[in-house]
Amino acid sequence: MIEARAPHAAGGGLRALTLALAALACGGAIASPTRDDCDAPAFARTLHPVPVEAPVHAARAHWLDRRLVLWPGRMSTEGTRFRLYHAANATLDARPGRPVAGFDRRLDALQHDAPLPAPLATRFAFIGAGATLAVAADDAELAALHRGQLLLVHEDTRGDVLDATALQVAGALDDLYAAAVDAPVLGAMPTAADTRFAVWAPSAQSLALCLYPDADAGAAAPETLQRDADTGIWHGRLPGDRSGARYLYLVDVFVPGTGIVRNRVTDPYSVALDADSRRSVVFDLDAPTLKPDGWDAHTTPALAASTDMVAYELHVRDFSRDDARVPEAQRGRYTAFEAQDSHGIRHLRRLRAAGVTDVHLLPVFDIATVPETGCVTPDVPDAAPDSAAQQAAVMAVAARDCFNWGYDPLHFNVPEGSYASDAADPAARILEFRRMVQALHGLGLRVGMDVVYNHTSASGQHPQSVLDRIVPGYYHRLDADGRVETSTCCDNTATEHAMMARLMIDSAALWVRHYRIDSFRFDLMGHQPRDAMRALQARVDAEAGRPVHLMGEGWNFGEVADDARFVQATQARLGGTGIATFSDRARDAVRGGGPSDRGDALRGERGWIHGHDDAALLRRQADLVRVGLAGTLRDYRLVTHDGVERALSEIDYAGMPAGYAAAPGEVVNYVENHDNHTLFDIGVLRLPDDADPTARAHAQVLALATTAFSQGIAYLHAGVELMRSKSLDRNSFDSGDWFNRIDWSGATHGFGHGLPPAPDNAADWPQLQPLLADAARIRPPRDAVLQARDMSLDLLRIRASTRLFRLERADDIQARLTFPGSGTGGDPQLVAGHLDGRDLDDAGFSEVLYAINVGDDARTLDAPALAGRGWRLHPVHLAADAADPRPRDLARIDDRRGRFTVPPRTALVFVVPERAAGTR
Repeated sequence: MIEARAPHAAGGGLRALTLALAALACGGAIASPTRDDCDAPAFARTLHPVPVEAPVHAARAHWLDRRLVLWPGRMSTEGTRFRLYHAANATLDARPGRPVAGFDRRLDALQHDAPLPAPLATRFAFIGAGATLAVAADDAELAALHRGQLLLVHEDTRGDVLDATALQVAGALDDLYAAAVDAPVLGAMPTAADTRFAVWAPSAQSLALCLYPDADAGAAAPETLQRDADTGIWHGRLPGDRSGARYLYLVDVFVPGTGIVRNRVTDPYSVALDADSRRSVVFDLDAPTLKPDGWDAHTTPALAASTDMVAYELHVRDFSRDDARVPEAQRGRYTAFEAQDSHGIRHLRRLRAAGVTDVHLLPVFDIATVPETGCVTPDVPDAAPDSAAQQAAVMAVAARDCFNWGYDPLHFNVPEGSYASDAADPAARILEFRRMVQALHGLGLRVGMDVVYNHTSASGQHPQSVLDRIVPGYYHRLDADGRVETSTCCDNTATEHAMMARLMIDSAALWVRHYRIDSFRFDLMGHQPRDAMRALQARVDAEAGRPVHLMGEGWNFGEVADDARFVQATQARLGGTGIATFSDRARDAVRGGGPSDRGDALRGERGWIHGHDDAALLRRQADLVRVGLAGTLRDYRLVTHDGVERALSEIDYAGMPAGYAAAPGEVVNYVENHDNHTLFDIGVLRLPDDADPTARAHAQVLALATTAFSQGIAYLHAGVELMRSKSLDRNSFDSGDWFNRIDWSGATHGFGHGLPPAPDNAADWPQLQPLLADAARIRPPRDAVLQARDMSLDLLRIRASTRLFRLERADDIQARLTFPGSGTGGDPQLVAGHLDGRDLDDAGFSEVLYAINVGDDARTLDAPALAGRGWRLHPVHLAADAADPRPRDLARIDDRRGRFTVPPRTALVFVVPERAAGTR
């Protein structure tokens, strides 16, 4: 039943009205937008506030589809009823023990006893049991409901409120506006004839466009957009090509707890912005004026298979901020990648020559936390290496300085302006980003991009909230009371909702098409549905006309853990998709402990490379190192330290299967990335106290050898080959240039730049301070840094020299890779792998035997099954310019007996030269 009422009426009734007419009538009660709305200092104006005395109800009920509602929990329904109350002007007042006041229509919500359709039962299983209700209304009326305030009320037969709840809207909007998923492009679209605008805002009461001729001018009269009832998309059209014009939307919409609000907001599909993201800008990214010379014709470096990838993770600002060979105006900017004689570009050339294939850029979309104009540089004092003064100076201006990692998206589809030469020129960031990509491609390096679709920097009515001020309550994942979940650190998005998934997929496709991005790294990808990631993979591949490689953090945690809301894009769930996840198995074995270690664990949880003497731990760590070397493949079979042959999925890692990948291209091997302590810093904490710079360099290289020799994708953090230090900072996301600096020349080193910033590190300062006070001894000199660099690059050359380190198929790895010396009686400080290259095209060698000795003395591997093959050292070790002389000078081969001696703290490779013919 539908019943229409006069607003604020507590009793009596008017004759039934259709919801469509009621919506039209109340729409006329709100003043039309004016220039003042476009130009006012405030970004929002409340048109109809909720009643001051009315309680604000949590959103405990969920729309399952356009008609069905589930209110979880146990409640007595005998002698009671459920009704849905609506108020177009946010006037509802529902208090226990009295009738609802302030409604203009109410609808019966009838008990629905039939089983839910399977898709709904699966999607909303996380809610739990409760009252499933069907709202008695037709589709047009149901759609109109969402353009005002709604409360679901459990009441007695007199109409007195027993309980009341707001509703979570995603299920209804996804059903009512399913056509929006495949609707034409959203955003601003200029052509020679006209400029069109489209924005999805199905719950808005009205929507208008503010158009500005430039960044500072006032608006023309607002243009009202027209709503498409099938999609919930509002459309507008202006004559002529409006490229370069600024624009904002005025969205009249119900905001829970506030009322009917007129929000002035940028376009979530913006492709250009002015400085500090104040206004969206109309551009056609295909316009010739936005393309650098040669853009359309330039070629992208080829990659035959994902396992050929060696990615180098790099922050745009870190790359050049302290490089004296970069012109000052270009430091920290996109254009620094064009400074051909800089230390950074020289270093990238070295990396490419050694086998690095991809540069992966930390977030370069529009971010919320760096002022694009007027950012400040802290005045850091010259203080002792263990002083707190440096971090105090950095943190005093952290909110206003020029540095942040950038994991705080504001607009997904626009390059960040703080890296442009002129943030106020909306074309500059587009052109310069493309020039950066073009320059990297010119070096033979593909370009990957770190993307963050799992959260936004803000939600609700925050000034930096975009999505939630257009469709409140839709784009973010909500808890049982309708509050935004924050398990990712920030305001979690809900990519399980159709239009948030579309936004993510459209965004990735835009970066591929318009910026020639070759691969993506997804931050906290496990918070996204596997199905959405597979759809994204298909879309970007089609956009590029070639495979676009996807990888991400497949961690399983938070409100979505264990597939609570959908099948996640986690380590355990991506087998067979070709989408890669970062593996923590070998990482933690090599480094020791886990990424969140604090207190005594910081120093006590030693890794495989750190020279400890816990035999049982060494054996477990050695097995996990082998897991990583075998590509973390779930079905690969390994004889473990207890003599039992197991599939890697049967080996325990922190209560989870150690092996999880179906193919080697589905795993990313690494020992350091931007998160957590650098490898050098964890070594400061865990190596013996008397370790000298040479010992620290050797430990660094031993760790990197596990990445270089592993099947799968290799991933390196910028500066890991230079023993990069962040002065023991565990989380340098907002620690400024001071703690994040890199010196590509090796002349300066980051250890001893003061105690790391207090917010994430102060609790551990008592352990860190004595180490930093000893910086003069611990900090490596330039020759040690450069030796570590060159030894690391030699490892990459070895990886690049043969397909055997880059096998593409799981069955090839099982057939060709064995681990001599594993099992009972094996030496846990010596891990060796044998790769059989016979009958493998382009193997380069008939056989490869690699060995990593983390012991303090020489270790011997007895492998009689490999005797008489004609073993010799890898050519990289024998070269006159080999960075590490120890393999050449100290390694021993007894080919007749199959005995190999490996020098202390050394990683090396033996080979059998390729034969013209041979049998397996």
